[in-house]
Amino acid sequence: MRLALSLGRRGQGRTWPNPAVGCVIVKDGRVIGRGWTQPGGRPHAETEALAQAGAQAQGATAYVSLEPCAHQGETPPCTQALIAAGIARVVAPVEDSDARVAGQGFAQLREAGIEVTTGICPDEAAADHVGFFLKTDLGRPWVTLKLASSFDGRIATATGQSQWITGPQARRRVHAMRARHDAVMVGAGTARADDPSLTVRDMGVASQPVRIVVSRRLDLPLISTLARTARDVPVWLMHGADADAERLRAWEGLGARLFPCAVSGAQLDPGDILTQLGTAGLTRVFCEGGSALAASLLSADLVDELVGFSAGLAIGAEGLPAIGAMGLDHLQEAPRFTLVDVEPVGGDILHRWQRAPA
Repeated sequence: MRLALSLGRRGQGRTWPNPAVGCVIVKDGRVIGRGWTQPGGRPHAETEALAQAGAQAQGATAYVSLEPCAHQGETPPCTQALIAAGIARVVAPVEDSDARVAGQGFAQLREAGIEVTTGICPDEAAADHVGFFLKTDLGRPWVTLKLASSFDGRIATATGQSQWITGPQARRRVHAMRARHDAVMVGAGTARADDPSLTVRDMGVASQPVRIVVSRRLDLPLISTLARTARDVPVWLMHGADADAERLRAWEGLGARLFPCAVSGAQLDPGDILTQLGTAGLTRVFCEGGSALAASLLSADLVDELVGFSAGLAIGAEGLPAIGAMGLDHLQEAPRFTLVDVEPVGGDILHRWQRAPA
């Protein structure tokens, strides 16, 4: 099962709106087929593994990192493929939360006389599929907020200089993290100040995450890296109803996809932003700030994981803080996270935190 889970992780960031699933087929103690969900969400892991196994699949055991799908979509259900191949036993950790499956896959297999075993490595599977589960259950993707800051929590000097606070090893790790998410998201201030590409570089990936910019008035430069490359790598712009109509047409002409979002106070409503991204199929979003967007997501309790890269330098109070104003008067109002792990990355420290239990 752990091999199936590790195979499934190979697809993370490339299979949305489908889950990233892995499958291993075993017969007489030997692996005869392996597969994982392919880019775009199909072919599914089970059909990939069955194609490898061929006729040997008759009487074999299939280890699948999520309940096999039981509905007809753009491809036939995986349950029918497993039944037709003569699989004798299916082992899976957890049910699929999609209402079109939700136990029906296991039921179909059992009705066909296939032995079904569940509950193997359920915690690992739940962690791997958490973004997909959030999308199906709550209608929004999993949000990882990444902040690279100085020891005193600054992301730029008073003049706006920010490259580079952390070292090359930390930046390479960030690219690996981007590659495992469906999209990379930044605020308008970051897009204007850094002119980022928001792509995965030097990792050998064949497909890139969607690039999202949150900008109420769409006051983004039309001569920028994102603008020049919008037809090559998807650019999605979350904007308000008061965005300039000419800018909307210009960005559409460049190939960007536009999402009009509700406004809450002076900013775009973060809940509406994530709901729209979930509706569009995203399951995992990697937010890289800036400070205003970070504060907005934290204030709305929409950050599921915090990733911090802390560098051994101090910038001082005049520098730009990693997180903008949140208007908190009492400590108990502050969002709390639980430490997951800490490790040195080159000359910097990586620390990961997840949402604290309610």
